[in-house]
Amino acid sequence: MKITREGDLYQLAFLPRMFPVNCYLVEEKDGLTLIDAAMPFSAKGIMKAAGGIGKPIKRIVLTHAHDDHVGALDELKGLLPQAEVFISARDARLLKGDATLDPDEPQTPVRGAVPKKVMTVPDVLLKEGDRIGSLLALSTPGHTPGSMSFLDVRSNAVIAGDALQLRAGIAVAGQVKLLFPFPALATWNKSEALDSVKKLRDYSPSLLAVGHGTMLQNPAAQLDLAIAAAERNLAASLNGRSSHYHVAKNRSR
Repeated sequence: MKITREGDLYQLAFLPRMFPVNCYLVEEKDGLTLIDAAMPFSAKGIMKAAGGIGKPIKRIVLTHAHDDHVGALDELKGLLPQAEVFISARDARLLKGDATLDPDEPQTPVRGAVPKKVMTVPDVLLKEGDRIGSLLALSTPGHTPGSMSFLDVRSNAVIAGDALQLRAGIAVAGQVKLLFPFPALATWNKSEALDSVKKLRDYSPSLLAVGHGTMLQNPAAQLDLAIAAAERNLAASLNGRSSHYHVAKNRSR
């Protein structure tokens, strides 16, 4: 595990050279907020990092319900029975293993490793605009239907889960980076993901922290490049589908 600190934010990176999976500790006056629960083997490292800071973990906040973000949740809840668990109302269903879609959602299948054995029941179901200490909850669907990001109102740092990746270069969820394609392959809806990153960009974050990759200071220019690349790729995909439709229609005549 590698620990990197930026102000009140601590990034805990597990398997940083092979398959980096990050979770975060946010320091508050009354204790710590853990953002995401990483892999099943991560509980010991998370507890050790909190001990090094010298404050208790009071809250566990989940950006979304994929296995590499909730892996140690049950063990941590057992070690920290008083810690409140937060997740979006929408992804609370995924946490229970329910990958069905609502009628008004894009009907693309939910992808990625959806939990099947998580026993922890969330204490608080989040919605847009909720506050968890210094964190402002932002609805950023795309990677999953109920993905959320969190803005630290003290520093304007954004912890975005898998709304973007920084491993192998910055990319909006769903946009493939060949050296680390896994977040893209686990993304539910590329168009929703793009809209969500545009929303995050509007907050002019001072720091971008995500589930995979090192933290990025002053990310505005890189966010603009990632948004532009995603827009080009989506436009090309739509044009390709349109051309395929017209060819098929002409052949049927």
